[in-house]
Amino acid sequence: MDEGARAAGPAVDPADTAADRSPEEIRADIERTRAEVGDTVEALAAKTDVKSQAKRRMDDVKDNVRARGERLKTRAQGTTPQSAQQSAGTVVAKVREHPAPVSIGAAVVAGFLLGRLTASRGDDA
Repeated sequence: MDEGARAAGPAVDPADTAADRSPEEIRADIERTRAEVGDTVEALAAKTDVKSQAKRRMDDVKDNVRARGERLKTRAQGTTPQSAQQSAGTVVAKVREHPAPVSIGAAVVAGFLLGRLTASRGDDA
């Protein structure tokens, strides 16, 4: 590795030997170096954890999609004519008041589709 490209800590003065420093200064220097090495190891581990990076990216994409969906929903609600919203509300209210005709209509449509499906399978045989 190129020594010049590496970011170095504080420069060590060759004249500054262990004999010139107190044990507390040496301990403080060791603790500072340990903290720096620990931070470096954590940063390298985060860069090499592909699964974690992919999950984080996926979460970001999901958040963006949800936000965009909310914006579109809000915009659609704002541009929908009031009369259409009222009409939809009226239809829903009528269905809730009289569910039998809707249920009968749904049953007829389901029966028709089921008949067509079974008839087409009979033709295949």
